[in-house]
This record gives sequence, structure tokens and C-alpha cells, in this order.
Amino acid sequence: MLEAQLDSGLALAILIGFGLLWVAFGWYLGRNNRSIDDYALAGRNVGFAFATATAMATWITSNTTLVAPQLAYQFGVWGMIGYSMAALGLILFAPMAARIKSLMPHGFTSGDFIRTRFGPNAWAVFMLISLFYAMGWLVSLGMAGGILLSSLSDLDYHTGMTAILLICVVYTLLGGLKAVIATDFVQSILILVGVVVIAWFCIDKVGISQIHQNVTNFQPELLNLAFPAAIMFLFNNIFFGIGEIFHSNVWWSRAFAFKGGVGKKAFLTGGLLWLPIPIVTGFVALAALSLNILPPSADMVGPLVAAKLLGGIGAVFVFVVVFSALASSMDSLLAATSDLITQDGYKRLMNPKADSDRLLKVNKRIVIGLGALTWLLCLPKVATLGALLNFTGAFVASAIWPILFGLYHPALTGRFATAAMSLGILCGLTLYFVIGFYVAAISAALVSLLICLAGVYWAPGHFDWRAFKEAEHVSE
Repeated sequence: MLEAQLDSGLALAILIGFGLLWVAFGWYLGRNNRSIDDYALAGRNVGFAFATATAMATWITSNTTLVAPQLAYQFGVWGMIGYSMAALGLILFAPMAARIKSLMPHGFTSGDFIRTRFGPNAWAVFMLISLFYAMGWLVSLGMAGGILLSSLSDLDYHTGMTAILLICVVYTLLGGLKAVIATDFVQSILILVGVVVIAWFCIDKVGISQIHQNVTNFQPELLNLAFPAAIMFLFNNIFFGIGEIFHSNVWWSRAFAFKGGVGKKAFLTGGLLWLPIPIVTGFVALAALSLNILPPSADMVGPLVAAKLLGGIGAVFVFVVVFSALASSMDSLLAATSDLITQDGYKRLMNPKADSDRLLKVNKRIVIGLGALTWLLCLPKVATLGALLNFTGAFVASAIWPILFGLYHPALTGRFATAAMSLGILCGLTLYFVIGFYVAAISAALVSLLICLAGVYWAPGHFDWRAFKEAEHVSE
């Protein structure tokens, strides 16, 4: 067990302090929001520094701080290298952000693109993918808050889970995307400093040679570069990470919110800054053997090792760093998903004539609803974070190629885009249960690619890019 844990009083004090700070910050930043553009897209005027910080901080999630150590603990070298390859999603999205901004300078959501480019059937499948993934990610973040608090203190899982959800819902509700991006800037600094400090203490107190020796003696398969499951995980995670970013309205909303010319540079810089972080957090997990830590659940290994290394103050430090990482993703996801439901659900299907004031009210109500639904789904902790997240891999990876072809190649039609996403999901989920989570995304992406290629070469269409401008004009 961990020697230096937070007592329940201190843990509650940190939660209350963080909560009041972020809520006050959210209120201050959102006090001048007057329209749905202000609330949902920060006035479409985000500069390079804040754009880079929000791209990096949003991608540093429960995945990076809790799941990356879990996968290094389970898969060894390939686990942490494989997870770091998720940076490719941000890096490859950089030129796409510029393309999105040029095609849809006044766009709102990724759903806007799919509906205009491929029609209603593809849009329906894409919305299923987006909402399923969003809820999976939200639940994983809520679970991670509970796991964090129960790992480092005497408070239980449900207290931590409830606290992080309540804090993020309230300040996102008050401040919108302005609050999300501004808090991301602060959180990114905390996270970067925290990761460096924890890695330094790990090397200083344990040492690379001792970690290597203990892993070699007791878990040599973690250093085996021919470990089959780990190799499959490496390639699967590349497609999973790319699919997560390419399809998600979290990143599309930022492409719309950033100033012209900022998106490409911001996503590229954010991806390069993010790249080493899973390797560092994964490396820390390999010290568990040397520190005689046997976590009750693999997704608890990261905070347990870090807090053991840093002692009593370390538990507080780890709590602040990981809590910042979770909040920086949860607020982004709440904002982007509520935008997607408001614009593509309420406005398009229920009230096409809704004005900005009405959309703003609906958007805020949806933020509250998403928080409440996430809380209910988090109550039973039914899986580890890694298992929960990778279940969504088949969904997101199936959307990679329809989005890429849709952005750059006018020949792909809606019929083949719909088939690519649908059959990709079906294949990925089948192999998820038959073989394992580490093949779901790569198989879904492969099937989707084959169908897109078939459509382009056997039944090509001729999409007119001017349709995006016409769609925006009609919407306005």
C-alpha cells in the first residue's frame, strides 16, 4: 500500500479549493458571452498561445495520466511507445484544421461537414459514432476522477467521480469555450511541470538501471520487442488515436474557434509537446516493482507510484496534476458535445428557426444533462479505463477515411461513406470480442479504407466544394 496518502479532510479541502477557483474563473470569463458564437466558439478569435495550450491539455486526459501507465504496466515498452503515437492524431489534424477553416469559415460542428458532404444517412451514422464515443470518454473521465481520489486518499470512488463532474459542469456552464480554453492554458502548465518533476524523482530515487533489472527478473515480457499482443496494440492505438481526433467535435470546434492561420501551427505544436508525455508517465509505472507496489487495479498504478516517490507532499502534487489533466479534457468534451447536440440535433431536427438566445439556453441545458447522464453511467465501475476506452476504437477508426476522402477527394459519395463507417464498426466490434481490444480500431480502419477506395474507383461522384459555402449561407 501507499505510505503517504491524503487524509480525507485534506482531500476534500483540495477539491473544494479547486472547485471554487475554476468556477470563479469560469464565471469571470463567461460574463461577457452574448451569443452562441461567443459561448460555443469563443468568438472565433483564439490566438496561437491559447490554441496550442488547449490542443495539448485537452489531449492529456485520463488516458495519458492513468491509462498510459496502465498499458506500460501491462504491455511494457510497446505500451508506452504505442500510446505516445496518439500524438500523430494531433499532428495529422494540423493541415486538416486549415482545410476545415477554409471550406467552412463559419461552420459550427463536424456534423455540419458530414451532412453537407455525404447527406443524411452518413450523418446519422456519424452522429451515432460521435455521441457513443463522447459518452465513453466522459464516463472514462468521471471514473478516472473517482479512481484518482480513492488511490490517494481515504475518500471513496463515488466522491471523487461526483466532485470532478460537478466542478467541470459548473464552470463550463458559466464560461463556455472561453473558460475551457483559458483553464486549459493554466492546466497545461501544471501538467508539464508535474510530469517533469515526477519523472525526475523516479530517476533519482529508483534509477533506470534498477527498474530495468527488476523488470528483467520478474516481468521480462514487458521488455520483449516481439511481444505479439503489444505489437498489435501499437498499431491499433495509432489508428485509435487518429480516429479519436479526426472525427470528434472537440477538435473541429477548435478549428472553427481559432483565428485564421492559427489552427495548423497550434495543432502541430500541441502534438509535438504531447508526444513524450505518455512515455514519461508509462516509464514511471515500470517502477512499481522496484517500489513494491501492487495496485488493486492496473489503472491505479500511475498515481500510486508517483505519490510513493514524492512522499506526503507528493500525494497533493499528484492529485493536482492528474485532476488538472482530467478537468482539461472533461470541460472540452462537455462543451463540444453540447454544441453538437444543440446544432445538429435541436436546431437541425427540432427548431430550425431558433435564434442565438434560444440556442444559448438549450446549449447550457444540454451541458447539465450530459453531466447528469455521465454521473449515472459512472455509478457502477464496470471496467478498467483502458477496456472502456478501447471499446470505442471500432467506432472512431471507421470514420478516419470517410473524413479524409471527404475533405480532399470529391469522388467519394455518401453511399460508400455510410457503408465504410457502418461495416467498419461491425468488423471492429466483432474482432474486439473474438480476439481482443488491441485489434478493434485497426480492423475497423482497414475495412473502412477498402470500402472508400472501392467507392472512389468503381462508383465515383463529383462533389462541388462550393456546396459548403451555400450551406453556410442557407444556415445564416
